[in-house]
Parts: sequence; C-alpha cells; structure tokens
Amino acid sequence: MKHSIYTSYDELPLMLSVTEVAAVLGISRAGAYELVHGNEFPALKIGSRIVVPKDKFLAWIDANSGSKNAPL
Repeated sequence: MKHSIYTSYDELPLMLSVTEVAAVLGISRAGAYELVHGNEFPALKIGSRIVVPKDKFLAWIDANSGSKNAPL
C-alpha cells in the first residue's frame, strides 16, 4: 500500500496520475487502474496517459464517502 505525500486536498496537483490516485486513496496501482477504467470514475485519457482532474476526483470522493474535505 502506498502512503500519500499530501497532507491536504489543497496540495494535490490539478491533474493526478494513476499512481497519485493510488497513493492518495491508499490502494495499489492495480486497484487504481481498475478504478480509472470504470464508468463511474472521472478519468481522462490523453494519448496514452490517464489523468484525473483534481476537482472531479474530489467530487467523486465526496459523492462516494458522504464526507467533504476530510484530512487525507
């Protein structure tokens, strides 16, 4: 399991990589890839890269956890 280097949502980059999503959520990279390939997760494919917009990621967390801006 990866540990996040971020201590608040404000520190997240505007676009998160799959590896960063895994670290923030505390899941494996494989688990993060499963998420980003799902229909409900806000991922963008740009060329061969998959990125997740920060605002959509936070909205997804909010919608799926029922808590807003909890510490990471």
